[in-house]
Amino acid sequence: MTGQRDYEIFEAGDVTLQSGAVFPAMKLAYKTYGTLNAAKDNVIFYPTSFSAQHFDTEWLIGPDGVLDPTRYFIIIPNLFGNGLSSSPSNTAGPHPEITYHDAIAVQHRLLTERFGISKLALVYGWSMGGMQTYHWAALHPDMVARAAVVCGSARCAPYNYVFLEGVKAALTGDPAFRGGRFVERPVAGYRAMGRVYAGWAMSHGFYRDELWREAGFISLEDYLARNWDTTFARRDANDLLAQAGIWQRGNIGACAAFGGDLDRALAAIKAHVLLMPGATDRYFDFRDNEDELPKLVNAKSAVLHPIPSQHGHRAGNPVNNPRDTAFLKAEVAALLSK
Repeated sequence: MTGQRDYEIFEAGDVTLQSGAVFPAMKLAYKTYGTLNAAKDNVIFYPTSFSAQHFDTEWLIGPDGVLDPTRYFIIIPNLFGNGLSSSPSNTAGPHPEITYHDAIAVQHRLLTERFGISKLALVYGWSMGGMQTYHWAALHPDMVARAAVVCGSARCAPYNYVFLEGVKAALTGDPAFRGGRFVERPVAGYRAMGRVYAGWAMSHGFYRDELWREAGFISLEDYLARNWDTTFARRDANDLLAQAGIWQRGNIGACAAFGGDLDRALAAIKAHVLLMPGATDRYFDFRDNEDELPKLVNAKSAVLHPIPSQHGHRAGNPVNNPRDTAFLKAEVAALLSK
């Protein structure tokens, strides 16, 4: 670690991607919490979500949190494209297309080469982190003991894909997007993206019942302006597009091992699986998990427990939402007891 940086870097070297392109000097940023035990079997792997860095997701780690660092060694790998791991904003030259399969391959090297870890007590992830969790369980079935997929799915469903097309259109409509990339910060594009996202991320009931008031906002416009207009401006716009592409290409079956067969990939999973969609999530719809559940034929156990919340997709990342946090904590505790 150097300077004020609170994370570490795994230098993966030149990596041949699933596409055949070579990504030079690929870097994976990660942070650890807790202590790895002598048996190296107390590991929780917690991948990040869209635009998130570990700073954004570590809030649920704590002795009384959803993930307990006094019992487990917790690792957060920052997904490529988030500005800390290799991303358009910190990589010279063209940025090749990356898939979840590429990300999991480098994450696996981090675990095995740097830590000598061969077993994961739990892979836990929300949203894009949930999709990575599914990939981990399918690609490394003998390594993953338990998988908690929170507001995620085994592939990017068509409706989810179309949602992202709208988000990308709002961002790239800014005049700063020229020649296929952003040449300066898209101030209007960030705001437009946030306003589009606001209608998808939260549910009809969230707005109907004015639940934004629980977070201290005084009006709907106050909520949109302070919560959504600037939320994506924290990130480089080219990074956001890169991660949206990873999301849209997501499919656990889309690799040589499974030949594009999603059902075959689901059948490869051996872990205890907990699927926790948001009951009112609009783009990671719980019906996708309903379709996946009966295909987890070789899982040690598989349950579908939707989060009973009006917070839409954000039910799976319930910052300052104690009710949904308590639900996640209880479900994860039950999973870890198996």
